[in-house]
Amino acid sequence: MSVLREKILSTATSLFQTQGINSTGVDNIVAVAGTTKMTLYKYFRTKEALILEVLQKSQQDFQHWLDEKLNSSSKKPSDKIQLLFDYIEEWISSPEFIGVAFIKASAEFPNEENPIHQLSSQQSREFRQFISKLATEANIKDAEGLALQLSLLFEGAVQAEQMQRGSGAMKYAKSAAKILIDGAIKT
Repeated sequence: MSVLREKILSTATSLFQTQGINSTGVDNIVAVAGTTKMTLYKYFRTKEALILEVLQKSQQDFQHWLDEKLNSSSKKPSDKIQLLFDYIEEWISSPEFIGVAFIKASAEFPNEENPIHQLSSQQSREFRQFISKLATEANIKDAEGLALQLSLLFEGAVQAEQMQRGSGAMKYAKSAAKILIDGAIKT
């Protein structure tokens, strides 16, 4: 990937997360990135194409980080599902945490026909499927049900932390997740 393309993508990611997607204009992105509109449009046909790429990269980066954490901590599926919220809490507690792109984007683009909303919805489903896979590997009977419950806890806690850092929402979501996971493992 071109260094300049990466800089535009990184700048847009930061601005979208801190200022909002709709509040961040192309002029602002190119000014902060130290480039021109012509260069931005060379790499990203439209602002929408840039937004979609930001969403894809943000989710890939988070998923890669989470996969590495889970795979380096244990090989046992039951341990991985138990550690999931420990790592999510670590991520949310880090100074670099600025929210979850697909949650913010879905709020800014509520029309279900919009490609940005559709990608956000798809990423939410994919994360739920990831949790379901972990639960299935841990021999949990209702893996999809548990995945839905845990993804609701995750999204709710993230939303609360985006609104007020240090709210404690993740701590309580983690406690609730442990109860749900323990109950699902026993049945």
